[in-house]
Amino acid sequence: MPFSDFAEFADANRHILQYIIAAVIIATLAVLLSRILQKLMKVYFERSSHILKVDPTRYKFLRNAVSFVVFMLAITLIFYTIPELRTIGITLFAGAGIFAAIIGFASQEAFSNIVSGIFIVIFKPFRVGDNIKIGELHHGTVLDITLRHTIINNFENRRIIIPNTVISGQTIINSTIDDEKVCTFIELGISYESNLDKAIEILREETANHPNCIDNRSDEEINKGTPKVVVRVLGFGESAVNLRAYAWANNSGEGFAMKCDLFEILKKRFSENGIEIPYPHRTVILKNNAN
Repeated sequence: MPFSDFAEFADANRHILQYIIAAVIIATLAVLLSRILQKLMKVYFERSSHILKVDPTRYKFLRNAVSFVVFMLAITLIFYTIPELRTIGITLFAGAGIFAAIIGFASQEAFSNIVSGIFIVIFKPFRVGDNIKIGELHHGTVLDITLRHTIINNFENRRIIIPNTVISGQTIINSTIDDEKVCTFIELGISYESNLDKAIEILREETANHPNCIDNRSDEEINKGTPKVVVRVLGFGESAVNLRAYAWANNSGEGFAMKCDLFEILKKRFSENGIEIPYPHRTVILKNNAN
């Protein structure tokens, strides 16, 4: 073999060896990066799943999707590194971009729900078992949280499935995220002719004696003689003096039950003591036009 041919052959083999080494390095880095990301995401999602009390396998597909993206980028980079395969690599990259754009446009809403679900996992505005109110319509206990939707069991024992994007755009009232105690307002009105002091006394007494009413006073308030249930006059309505009692309960469920019970009890007590709960009155004047 002539020396020039041998040199060309050696040079070609050297380039092939360089390409193989580069491809092996890229593939090795891709495997390492994929495993590192998988490990980090697994630890994070398992910790978040434990806090939210959901199945961590729900997030397995997300870890697999990250690995798929890493390997696709690695394959494209290998093709682009080798001059003979560079055209194929560019074509694959462009085709993947077009395919991703089509898929992204077609599943924009689904992807938005996934992103919103990830934000719920990260920022934890509520957990499974929390009693929450979303906007003005949905109120209940969180049964499950997925990356696409959240399931709420309302007080009628009906399951409400709400997309995560809807939740992200609403105001969330969480009654159990930190302190479950709630202050329940017991509001009613008495007529102007009724005994105001007696009405306040009955309202305070019945509310304080309800089994769901708890003593939320501090030591300082107890020493000052602040009553267990504070009753205030809110103002004067068209036909009633409006009263409000501030009653504390262990949670919103007990507070709601206490409120319903007290309305029934107060109606009976007020009737027994001659305290009127008025209803609106209207005076109608009829005028006859003389002809």
